Amino acid sequence: MVNPDIEIETLAEFDQVAARGSLSGYRIQSVNLLERTFALLAADTSTAVFLGCPMEPDAAAKVRADGALVFPPVPDLPFNPYRGLLYTPEELFTGLRDGYEATPDAEAYAWFQETKSDGDVFSSMLRSVHDDAISDALDEHLAGARVVGVMGGHAMARGGTHYRGAAELGRALTRSGLTVATGGGPGAMEAANLGAYLAPAPDEALAEALELLAKAPSFAPSVSEWAGAAFAVRERWPAGGDSVGIPTWFYGHEPPNAFAGHIAKYFANATREDGLLARSTAGVVFLPGAAGTVQEIFDNATPNYYESRGEPAPMVLVGRAHWTEHLPAWPLLQALARGRAMESRIALVDSVDEVPDALASMS
Repeated sequence: MVNPDIEIETLAEFDQVAARGSLSGYRIQSVNLLERTFALLAADTSTAVFLGCPMEPDAAAKVRADGALVFPPVPDLPFNPYRGLLYTPEELFTGLRDGYEATPDAEAYAWFQETKSDGDVFSSMLRSVHDDAISDALDEHLAGARVVGVMGGHAMARGGTHYRGAAELGRALTRSGLTVATGGGPGAMEAANLGAYLAPAPDEALAEALELLAKAPSFAPSVSEWAGAAFAVRERWPAGGDSVGIPTWFYGHEPPNAFAGHIAKYFANATREDGLLARSTAGVVFLPGAAGTVQEIFDNATPNYYESRGEPAPMVLVGRAHWTEHLPAWPLLQALARGRAMESRIALVDSVDEVPDALASMS
């Protein structure tokens, strides 16, 4: 008999299930069980799977004898490939006071740089296991949510009018009941996550936050100062709204922003891009950007073009001059959409103020 929910990702969940006397068939992800030896010895653990769970040697021997599969923790890694939950900004930026280079985020990027081309199947396997665990955690976190993706360029500096507009958009979408998801990096992505974070705060909080952030307008030359300014905003308004950031160590020179409440960080950029767009079921907003944003437009358009059983998710491009003259993606998108189900699900607007109404008209 298959359990309806077989994943255990916290010690509290483990205690609840173990108290019933059987862990058979469960998947226990990255739970420290060093102090749960008695529970492991007493419970039926047949067909259970333990992924990166520290346990005492006698407990490990017992569960293996029961027929459980045990994948032990991997030593000397700057990340946990078996993690069951998404990252938080506090976790990725631990140690920021000693400089960004000392944080888990920077250390994971350094490991990736060292191993991405070494041909070691073990390294590539660890990256794949990690990314699959992140996808699983992301699906669980977003279950039942109405997700709208906000895409845009990483070069958008804090303090500018475009940054403010992206923040106002993130705030408006969050206040309307949608969950904002971005690529999780700096620029337009950070701005949208910032707006979502400040959604519960009074309107005037955004102007004050923008002043604080403008002291470090870019992550170059100092990621430490850039991230420090973000955490100063978080300290000023500690009860922020939630949103999701989905960055990648493939572009690890661009740090994740600290305003996404939950961060799904990947090693494989293709997995990250596809996952972000596929999970944006309430629509995708494309702010002015360059090559990466253009790629995302047509990555999103492709499944919409072939959709035949339901309605494609809405696509809204912001910035008429940008998408018709500077980078004319809109005419090509229109040509693709003509005669397809997606034709009534695409829109071009002049400003972010028009986005909520455009999405509502297509929902």
